[in-house]
Amino acid sequence: MGGDYRRPRTNGSFFMRPHQTRGTVPNERPARITSDIGVFSRLRYVPAIFSTGTLCMKYRQRPHSLTGLPACLGLIGCILAAHPIRSDAIIFESTADAGYNTNAPTGDLADSGWQFQGRWGNYLGTPIAPNLFITAKHVGGGAGQLFDFRGRTYVTINSFVDPASDLRIWEVCGIFTEFAKLVANGGEIGKPLVVFGRGTQRGAEVLVDDGLGTSLKGWEWGPTDHVQRWGENIVSEIADGGGNIGELIAATFDSPGGANESHLSPGDSGGGVFIRENGIWKLAGINYSVDGPFNTSTNGNGFNAAIFDDGGLYTKPLGEQWVYSVDLPVDKPSSFYATRIFSNLTWINSIIAQHAVTSYPPILQSATSLDESFADDTDALVDELTGTIMIDAPTETTFLRLRGCDPWEMDSMEFLNGKWILHYRAP
Repeated sequence: MGGDYRRPRTNGSFFMRPHQTRGTVPNERPARITSDIGVFSRLRYVPAIFSTGTLCMKYRQRPHSLTGLPACLGLIGCILAAHPIRSDAIIFESTADAGYNTNAPTGDLADSGWQFQGRWGNYLGTPIAPNLFITAKHVGGGAGQLFDFRGRTYVTINSFVDPASDLRIWEVCGIFTEFAKLVANGGEIGKPLVVFGRGTQRGAEVLVDDGLGTSLKGWEWGPTDHVQRWGENIVSEIADGGGNIGELIAATFDSPGGANESHLSPGDSGGGVFIRENGIWKLAGINYSVDGPFNTSTNGNGFNAAIFDDGGLYTKPLGEQWVYSVDLPVDKPSSFYATRIFSNLTWINSIIAQHAVTSYPPILQSATSLDESFADDTDALVDELTGTIMIDAPTETTFLRLRGCDPWEMDSMEFLNGKWILHYRAP
């Protein structure tokens, strides 16, 4: 399997009359069987002929529309001083340029994770096995929704939720050409990281009047554009999210912090955090949350922002009132948090061991009438090496079709030793 992606479009079916070895039908031409998951809503029939048996193809599947992913964002449990808010887009300390870092990093940061980011609705996910990708649980989603990776669209068919963290692993119908390696040794504190996300631009300045003038403290979240960006930071600590959140990688938003110093905001959730381990960039975290909200007084609901110094602002611990943060000579930066991969390796590796595959062979389905439902033929023998499916010769008119993740062409059949041998291949 593999090759260029073709949009889900058709399933094929044919009927076989018992003991018939050759038939004559108009328009002699190869017939195509393609495969997909979905419900037929429109069919047409294209006659064709092969060396053995009469074939009638069932074509033209139009899948039902897929529901969209939820918009997300909301308050969560308490970490450190304030509510962490689920994160969704990269904001930079050095610039408000909406086009900054919208292409893959180069030089020393080449292959630092951009190549492993796929689009999951308005968010990101990271392939971690031939048919599995990982993202944030709180961004939602459902089986049948699409994951876009390297120009190909994959249909999700199953998911696995970690009860001890914000991680969810999705299984797709298809095989990724490449997937990310996972951090295996821990020791993330103090290491540089590269983080990826989509969502808001940098918004209005957050200013505090200190009696002598106004001081810049950070920037509010700006307009959402869902553009993929990357930034840098340094792991500052491993935070305890408690309950069903678990350990989180934390990184502070510092000023000055370098040209690519970054914070998160709506749209970054599910994006990957990568660090170097033994010279290789590996997945260390999945974007989860940020500190907030903030306020310039004790009135109202406050605002969300990328803050490099909360001195002079008010923060609001979960379930409490606004609390003034004393403005000190030293900045008190806010942080972003990513679910720590290393802490959840046992669960992640168990899902990979149980559900990772390297191929999805076609599944033969049969029915004795087009008015009845097709069912998987559990007795059919599929040989991926030779590209054949062997079945017993039918005793009545039988309709067959292929079900699978990729399109197939059925280019010949033969009757051998009382068995039908169906030859298939990728188009």
